[in-house]
Amino acid sequence: MDRRTFLAASTALVGAAALPLPALAAAGAPLLAPWTGPYGGVPPFDKVVVADFAPALEAGMAQHLKEIEAIANNPAPPTFENTIVALERSGAVLDRVETIYGVWGSTLSTPEVREIETAMAPKMAAHGDAILQNAKLFQRIEAVYEGREAAGLNPEQSRLAWRHWNRFVRAGAKLDPAAKARVAEINGELAQAFTTFSQNLLADETDYVLYLKTEAELRGLPDDVRSAAAAAAEERGRPGEYAILNTRSSMDPFLTYSERRDLREKVWRTYYSRGDNGDAHDNNGVIQKILKLRAERAKLLGYPTHAHWRLEAAVAKTPEAAMELMMRVWPSAVARVHEEVAEMQAIADAEKAGVKIEPWDYRYYAEKVRADRYDLDMNEVKAYLQLDKLVDGMFWAAGEVYGMSFTPVTNVPVQHPDVRVWEVKRGGGHLGLFYFDPYARAGKRSGAWMNAYRSQQKLDGPITPIVSNNSNFVKPAPGEPVLISWDDATTLFHEFGHAIHGLLSNVTYPSLAGTSVPRDYVEFPSQVNEAWLPTRQVLSRFALHHETGEPMPEELAKKIERASTFRQGFDVTEYLASALIDMKLHLAGDADIDPDAFEREELAKLGMPAELPMRHRTPQFAHVFASDGYSAGYYSYLWAEVLSQDAAEAFKESPGGMYDEGVAKRMVDHILSVGDTVDQAEAYRAFRGRDADVGAYLRDKGFPVT
Repeated sequence: MDRRTFLAASTALVGAAALPLPALAAAGAPLLAPWTGPYGGVPPFDKVVVADFAPALEAGMAQHLKEIEAIANNPAPPTFENTIVALERSGAVLDRVETIYGVWGSTLSTPEVREIETAMAPKMAAHGDAILQNAKLFQRIEAVYEGREAAGLNPEQSRLAWRHWNRFVRAGAKLDPAAKARVAEINGELAQAFTTFSQNLLADETDYVLYLKTEAELRGLPDDVRSAAAAAAEERGRPGEYAILNTRSSMDPFLTYSERRDLREKVWRTYYSRGDNGDAHDNNGVIQKILKLRAERAKLLGYPTHAHWRLEAAVAKTPEAAMELMMRVWPSAVARVHEEVAEMQAIADAEKAGVKIEPWDYRYYAEKVRADRYDLDMNEVKAYLQLDKLVDGMFWAAGEVYGMSFTPVTNVPVQHPDVRVWEVKRGGGHLGLFYFDPYARAGKRSGAWMNAYRSQQKLDGPITPIVSNNSNFVKPAPGEPVLISWDDATTLFHEFGHAIHGLLSNVTYPSLAGTSVPRDYVEFPSQVNEAWLPTRQVLSRFALHHETGEPMPEELAKKIERASTFRQGFDVTEYLASALIDMKLHLAGDADIDPDAFEREELAKLGMPAELPMRHRTPQFAHVFASDGYSAGYYSYLWAEVLSQDAAEAFKESPGGMYDEGVAKRMVDHILSVGDTVDQAEAYRAFRGRDADVGAYLRDKGFPVT
């Protein structure tokens, strides 16, 4: 469990308080010591010894508690400086350890790492509770918060005081001792359950691999998919075979192109049954426990349900507001699915395939519809989507729009040979570092995400940010380009939007920096960044054919644009189904829930089309059950996309289009640089001049605007 989830305290502060040298030597000095090297210090990935994690975490927590006790027992009257600022500076040693520990747990997991995670999760949860339930500390925080006007705090300082006060209150700072103790117990049990859920899911993603051997089994697969599968098999000691991994980046192209319906069904069932196989790695029991614990904690904290507790601090404010938005979109999405299925079924019937469209057919026949209606072959598009060129493209777009530049560097240690690093500059000065870890491997969780290794701040600095993007592209054979799908290219730009958000942060206090904003707002800047991929400026320069080097023809780019609303029924419905089930699970309170039955019955009530599943079925829903992160909050992507589509229209309506300098400046000034120093609704109004209009989202999807 990430301490910053509870305290959002300082990230790795160069020169901050550290343990005495004897203690450092005894507990893994490389992990605990201030970061050294260029760019204000960098993570010492080259000095990591897994066995050091547990003692280093223990030492970091001990040091942090010493700092907290010093604040809580300060005999001087509480002030912003001796309480709130002191909190911001506390925990730097622990944060350095947790940053690297998190990288190993998510990208370099081994049985040894997982054993440490199991042992440390409840201890780290207890550490967070020991701080949040410190009565003396809370009294000082509350005194500063209540006296903020008399003390003449500026808006950023007042926001920070509120953030700390609100976090403590929401964690139970005002509860009686017995209730506090039970909340702490619940947090410890949840931490353990989250770890178990994650490890079960990782086991199913790692252990289930489909190996293909014959040409008949490979029928329909493009050359790049075959090459990647061959490389994956060789990496696993099966040269001459082809491995289809149990990850989305491997599953998706197989279901899109394989002509073997029996194998498509096998791959589909294996992927969508992760965590749901009735074996030692089954997650249903873990989910039941998590839901019960969350419901009990919410009641102790004075909320009707976990959903009400979670959304109080979000932009949406209430579950009802989130449900209202989702249900406004749901009927249009489902109606579009029925239209898409009818088109696919017509093609299958014309081919005399003798099949009724099933979930493992959707992607395959959708591609046939795309080719028929739009004369668009996404495999032809893929030939122009080289990963390295697109990375150059997203850097170029960030330069054109925000004035950022990216220069490769090799003078910093990395955690794996596949990781690359760039120095980021703006206005001629150093802005931060960007790390990119692109490939799937054993021990790396699936999906794509952004991390902040170090957040920007000016309290003890300036301290520049260090951010990373992590993907799971299948590594090709040596010398072969990595060709990615249009969807994967969109995800690439999306995650880079999070990185830009972290890099352009310009605040004083680390707790308020970069992406430290509510869940239903944090996806907004990243989704806006997707809009630069399909611009002609990017495609003409960086969508280059992997064999000829020729840029994507304008006619092909126009076909992509004309097909931009294609398959939106599938995309929106599979997402919304997950978001709705997430919310319904957490609005059910302490009801006895069988996750599989609940999912099945609630989807039936919603009228979920039988031809597709939820994007994340409940037993594999890591967003929701690997931490509290997106619990009762998966709706956030929709909420944020309403903002992002409205913001993209602000660019498109301007004289300079997506590269308009004036709109870009407003985006930096009011969104990307301010972190959580201002109320997000006010920040958006300052950028757009009004609240967001859901019509932009509906138009983007090709849904009716009513």
